[in-house]
Amino acid sequence: MGDIRPAHCYRWDSPSFTRVSKTPSNSYITGIPGNKILHFTFGRPEQYEKEISVIYKSRIMVRHNALESARIAAQNFLLKNLKENFSLLIRPYPHHVMRENAQASGAGADRVQQGMRQSFGKAVGRTAKVYKGQKLASIFVHPENVEVAKKAAERMLAKLPGAKIIVVEDNIKKAAKISAVEETEK
Repeated sequence: MGDIRPAHCYRWDSPSFTRVSKTPSNSYITGIPGNKILHFTFGRPEQYEKEISVIYKSRIMVRHNALESARIAAQNFLLKNLKENFSLLIRPYPHHVMRENAQASGAGADRVQQGMRQSFGKAVGRTAKVYKGQKLASIFVHPENVEVAKKAAERMLAKLPGAKIIVVEDNIKKAAKISAVEETEK
């Protein structure tokens, strides 16, 4: 496949490498590739009764490439089947910057390559640190559209690494608003 290293090359417990600022004097990290996630929220922002969430079973680092491809897969399926009667939310933000010590290859590479000497590496991408039990994405729909949203969440699972589950629950914010309105009417 080529230029992307597998996830096991990057350690979870290494300190986060995140110091990026709009003002160059405050930014300790330079040359970071841009974030590939275009939209963190999508759909019609209204009150929906059901929330379908993708939840991780273990802690893992998810690349911004994977987050974006999962978002696109779910979004296209939802647009095709529900038009705009949904809301999609990607929850984690990829702050952590991955570094890679590039290895020379080809004829004479052993004379040029320094091995592990000065092996800090260059910034090659971003990841989101996702904890066990954390919601990665949520799809908000009306009760009649739950099955379509579940299928969209299954399409997201195919694009993401690690062990995940799909959970269907009532939208707490919607329930809180309804109870508040009922109390004011009394």
